[in-house]
Amino acid sequence: MLKGKRVAILVEDLYQELELWYPYYRLLEEGAEVILVGPEAKTYKSKGGYPAKAQAAAQEVSVDDLDGVIIPGGYAPDRLRRYPAILELVRGVFGKGGLVAAICHAAWVPISAGIMKGKRATCVSAIKDDLMNAGATYINEAVVVDGNLVTSRTPDDLPAFLPALIQVLEQI
Repeated sequence: MLKGKRVAILVEDLYQELELWYPYYRLLEEGAEVILVGPEAKTYKSKGGYPAKAQAAAQEVSVDDLDGVIIPGGYAPDRLRRYPAILELVRGVFGKGGLVAAICHAAWVPISAGIMKGKRATCVSAIKDDLMNAGATYINEAVVVDGNLVTSRTPDDLPAFLPALIQVLEQI
């Protein structure tokens, strides 16, 4: 159970639906408090047009109030990594030992946050060079856990991604 844990899921336009909503509802089932956080507190649309309302803007969220941050893929990570407040949030949660979980193209955000050097991680194969150029060791597995960092490749890996990130959250 994750009762008492507070987790942010990052959102921006063109997010991947399964990679946002599967973790959202699964963490709620475990008793965690889950908030959607975007560059602004507004409604964003997925690649298929499905709406997700960010309850808070990144600059309004305190790292001290979070146990973890999850970054869904899609095209949203390419947008998210352009916002200093998003990168500060990811860097801050990671630095305090909180969970940082990224799936698919979401690895771009921790890469831009500068936290991947020396880490073992995975991502969608299209950006594995970006991951390696950031100093990480790319591992082609469904889920890779390196301390408080949890990464996966694609939506097909969600059944491995969620148990791994829940286990990390339970230990925080």
